[in-house]
Amino acid sequence: MENINEILANHKLSSEDYEHIKKILKREPNFLEIGVFSAMWSEHCSYKSSKKYLKGFPVTAPWVIQGPGENAGVIDIGDGDAAVFKMESHNHPSFIEPYQGAATGVGGILRDVFTMGARPVANMNALRFGNILRNDKISKYQRYLVRGVVAGIGDYGNCMGVPTIGGETFFDDAYNGNILVNAFTLGTCKTKDIFYGRAEGVGNPVIYVGSKTGRDGLGGAVMSSDSFSEENKSLRPTVQCGDPFTEKLLLEACLELFQQDYIVGIQDMGAAGLTSSSFEMAGRTGSGMKMDLDLVPARENEMTPYEFMLSESQERMLICAKKGYEEKVLDIFRKWELDAEIIGEVTDTGNMELYWEDELVGDIPIQPITEEAPELDRPVSRPKYLDQILQTKITDFEKLCSDEVFDKVLGSMEVIDKSWIYEQYDSMVQTNTIKAPGSLDASTIRIKGSKKAISMSSDCNPRYCYIDPKMGGAAAVIESGRNVAMTGAKPLAITDCLNFGNPENPEVMWQFAEVCEGIKEACKKLNTPVVSGNVSLYNETDGVSVFPTPTIVNVGVNPDATKVLPSSFQTVGNSIYLIGEDKSEFGGSLYMKEIYDKVEGIHPEIDYEKELKLWQIIDEANQAGIIRCAKDVNVGGVIIALAKMSVVSGKGVEIDIKSISSRRDLYSETFSRAIVEITDEKKFEKLANSLNVTVEKIGKINGEGFVVNRISRDLEDMKKIYFNRFKELIEQDI
Repeated sequence: MENINEILANHKLSSEDYEHIKKILKREPNFLEIGVFSAMWSEHCSYKSSKKYLKGFPVTAPWVIQGPGENAGVIDIGDGDAAVFKMESHNHPSFIEPYQGAATGVGGILRDVFTMGARPVANMNALRFGNILRNDKISKYQRYLVRGVVAGIGDYGNCMGVPTIGGETFFDDAYNGNILVNAFTLGTCKTKDIFYGRAEGVGNPVIYVGSKTGRDGLGGAVMSSDSFSEENKSLRPTVQCGDPFTEKLLLEACLELFQQDYIVGIQDMGAAGLTSSSFEMAGRTGSGMKMDLDLVPARENEMTPYEFMLSESQERMLICAKKGYEEKVLDIFRKWELDAEIIGEVTDTGNMELYWEDELVGDIPIQPITEEAPELDRPVSRPKYLDQILQTKITDFEKLCSDEVFDKVLGSMEVIDKSWIYEQYDSMVQTNTIKAPGSLDASTIRIKGSKKAISMSSDCNPRYCYIDPKMGGAAAVIESGRNVAMTGAKPLAITDCLNFGNPENPEVMWQFAEVCEGIKEACKKLNTPVVSGNVSLYNETDGVSVFPTPTIVNVGVNPDATKVLPSSFQTVGNSIYLIGEDKSEFGGSLYMKEIYDKVEGIHPEIDYEKELKLWQIIDEANQAGIIRCAKDVNVGGVIIALAKMSVVSGKGVEIDIKSISSRRDLYSETFSRAIVEITDEKKFEKLANSLNVTVEKIGKINGEGFVVNRISRDLEDMKKIYFNRFKELIEQDI
């Protein structure tokens, strides 16, 4: 092949990779085969930089049905029901083309879930943007990205009829060059009705279903395995275009198919399209496969085998059917007005044989392309910036804790209500939503046809991960579990989306390794295994990486949907208690960021025993019927937790926390704490004593003003800040 070095560079393959490919094939590869290896060995598909650190994740528990390795994770939620869920990134495409990038991210994660046989019942998202506060070019562009991403998420999810019930949005200059768009979907099905992505049984037909294949998304997996720079900014052709109406038809057709015993396995065509789906399905069983690429439904003229294999056109599936049932499968999809064609069959060769007009144009051993994918042991180095920032203490700064300081922290982008975003999402479709966006902490849906409810929460504080990646990773697991526990549910398992900068930078690789250790530790201690996930690297532009951002979604179950706890105040006159003790911890805190513009200091202490005790007292108080609402203390400290509870409920409080002597400590972010509304003080205090949990009665709900340790604000003024500021900011350019 001429210009082989240029071809390898364009496919992000090294000369060592090329020699390895020749060894696997026992000959020189052709252009099509180079494309296939490039996609399958990209960071996005092979996890070559990260797999070393993912191996130790705890992935088993009595309730885990399927852990990592399939399209989505599956847990048993009782009564023969299963929850199927996963989170994935669509960062690079969303930065290039925010509307389509975000929309196709939602479409892809929906397919991952309904491919497993589950009907999607809830979407969430975790979004990270740069600075939107200024009037400079960067902030204006970031506001444009927010509007595009939100519209893409809302339009796709709404058209699909799947409620978007929660998520998180974070803003920092660290994301000016790379935004993060992480999409989550949860579906439900019966445990007996789960399907897997596998192809086996010699002679069983391989069927292509869904939309026609075009040239959109070519090179998408490889593009997402590289950094942005001035040289590669023209990447719009690598972004796919989605069609939620076709996806809705595909969903219903698949769910109808799953009612019959016609298929062996099914796989979504996601990153790397037909390449990844076919190789993964055959690879899981050790089978071979042959495909006639000229039978693939085409949307454009004169497409080549290379384009058919590497296109990332949306709304497509690959099915391995049982021999003799192929026409029945085809009939179902054609009834739903979808393309459906038999394009190949399962073989026993162990190879992927690709034909074009009756000529063999590709012949690749399947197992080696996955089993022998590069596994890199990249250099790691502790970041030099840590030497300076870990010396910072809150006492280094002038003590500021006036009413104006409270207004500034309450009005920060992290705290204020994002109704401008979530009101564009249909959160009530399917009529199962109990806790919707804006209701604080975890979101909750009931399981139709049962008494159960499922709670889920997406969490990560990138500032914590920046100052201490290991503890920051653990903190994300803890926070997502704590939010689920606050609803009265038992946290059961997590999915993750690990977003980092350039793995070729030893400091970034050190951050990744440390975060993984923190996740492993927290999951083991809290008994919340990892059942699915995604890694997104190369979130870097012109040498500047994002904060390490390991987004965690915890999923938990409440056996009684009538006992789902709200996170805001319910009844005037009820008592308010603080669970846990303050330790004046400000490392990575919102207070330090907003007041002193610093992301520095020592990470708050983690105590897993105290955390589990907090979850236990919430659960037992809920079962005893003596608790009316619960909200954890997190970003912004006790005073911001109380403020959110007041403005969302419209009820004031009169609070005196005697255990907090310094008004500045009201903003401390000490872990394992919560604010609860109690109806029976004696029973609650007796329960706390029996569990050896520290509790303090701090006041009552009074229905009027907001007074906390002599900081006094008008509730209506607080509402204006909390509910109006984001809309005013984000719409200023329109």
